[in-house]
Amino acid sequence: MHQTILYARVSTTDQTAEHQLSHAKNAGFKIDRVITDDGISGVAIPFRDRLEARRLFDILRAGDVLVVRWVDRLGRNYDDVTTTIRTFMRKGVIIRTVINNFTFDGSTTDPVQKAVRDALIAFMAATAQAQAEATKEAQKAGILHAKFDSSKYRGKKPSFDQATFEQVQRLLELGSCSISSIARDCGLSRQTVLRIRDHPENAQKALNRWSVSKPQI
Repeated sequence: MHQTILYARVSTTDQTAEHQLSHAKNAGFKIDRVITDDGISGVAIPFRDRLEARRLFDILRAGDVLVVRWVDRLGRNYDDVTTTIRTFMRKGVIIRTVINNFTFDGSTTDPVQKAVRDALIAFMAATAQAQAEATKEAQKAGILHAKFDSSKYRGKKPSFDQATFEQVQRLLELGSCSISSIARDCGLSRQTVLRIRDHPENAQKALNRWSVSKPQI
């Protein structure tokens, strides 16, 4: 019997496996098991070097489904993400994303479908790495500035964490999702998504102000 496993990478206290599981269930996924790596930086540790992630290569069999919130859960950069996805596909594992409901199936034989699939994998992996690198630099600059001005009122704490902020930006860049669907998939209100869309620099500054003592990556 085939199984559906959710892999959750949790890098900060604002993220939880339960949160990612809730998003998956709300998107219609029926999850049989959750595998979680806690305290893992998405840009620092390769997928195969994560303790729980390594177990997936032994647990998953042909026909099983691996669910992730987004492709950035599957590696630290472009090469890592694409290698992970292709390795699982060669094993016959189907990979699905909660956000935007993308499916990567290695059983595809039609050359045109394979080309479209591989191009999509490459694009998504490259976008994830570029966003992560840009965000990391913005965080460094913002946190450094906040340390010299930490006595000021930080304002209202954002209702989203760094990972959710980055995901909203990626979905907005894709242009294929409505504001309502992005809000639903990311667990935010429409007003919050609109504020991120219209004033992303303010959203990043707010996250930086609340990350002075504990940077998020």
